[in-house]
Amino acid sequence: MIHHTLPSQFCLQDLSAITGRVCELKVNPHQAEADRAARAWFNSISLYDDKKRSKFVNYGKFDLFAALSFPDADLKHLITCLIFFFWAFSTDDLSDEGDLQSKPEAVQAGHDISAIVVNNPDGPRPEYPYAAMFYDLLARFRETSTPGAYKRFIRAFEAWSTSQVTQSGNRSQDRIPSVDEFILMRRATIGGAMVEAMVEYSLDLDLPDEVFDSPIIQAMSDATNDLMTWPNDLCSFNKEQSNGDYQNLVFCIMNERNVGLQAAIDILTEMLAQRVDDYVELKSKLPSFGPAVDAELARYLHALENFVQGTVLWYYLSPRYFRGVDVTNRKNLVVPLFEPGVF
Repeated sequence: MIHHTLPSQFCLQDLSAITGRVCELKVNPHQAEADRAARAWFNSISLYDDKKRSKFVNYGKFDLFAALSFPDADLKHLITCLIFFFWAFSTDDLSDEGDLQSKPEAVQAGHDISAIVVNNPDGPRPEYPYAAMFYDLLARFRETSTPGAYKRFIRAFEAWSTSQVTQSGNRSQDRIPSVDEFILMRRATIGGAMVEAMVEYSLDLDLPDEVFDSPIIQAMSDATNDLMTWPNDLCSFNKEQSNGDYQNLVFCIMNERNVGLQAAIDILTEMLAQRVDDYVELKSKLPSFGPAVDAELARYLHALENFVQGTVLWYYLSPRYFRGVDVTNRKNLVVPLFEPGVF
């Protein structure tokens, strides 16, 4: 599959410095309080046994992720954002690492149950824990969001579900997609459009549909998705290669361009820097939608930039990706390659 023997280590530039050229870092002051409330909720779901639940919650540092990526949300909205992360990461782990990793039909079945919640939001709360989490998330979201934001979240969830099934199919066939194909698929699998709707919800923004129909806004959305996603591939590569999972942009570049690991990492890092330039250029061409909408849009874009920067920093700070690696100095970070099966 990958014809290059992987080296014992690789070097990673400070990706947060690259995205930090356009994205501001802020931290939400309600982190601890939101974490207590969201943990109590997650514990009530009975998804994992005590040991696995403790590892998932403490190891994930999702409270830090929410505080970094939704810095201006109030306490109530931050709790919902944290519930979103608990639901999204546990569901993602189910299809990424769990029993369903290479079983697209089983992934489909799980998403079908969650789809029932979408179609019948006022129906009974499902027994299936993943669907029960989704039910609770949607109920909280609907409480304060605009109909437009809710509609965008649902549409994004449906696209994400489909992409999870596609990715599972690629895994089951040991198929490495082309770079261009993978970039498009990855925009869906990272759940970027769901994140955008959560950003709208987090500040109760009121944006009309016409904003999201704008080609410039759509191109900026693709850019911010890539700014979130490509650092994830660079940071999660080590964990994934240890698991024998090749659904990663680094592997796609190695495969398509016939280069070694470090060259592929350097190529992707350069692609990331170019994507920041693309975003700056697109932002300079932003159309006007009238003073009131422009003011809301400015808040939305700033919040989305906060999300990107918080996300990229969290990749480093979460032991999910850099177990045992000192990331205090992220400039030219030397990362030892994990042995197979470490995670």
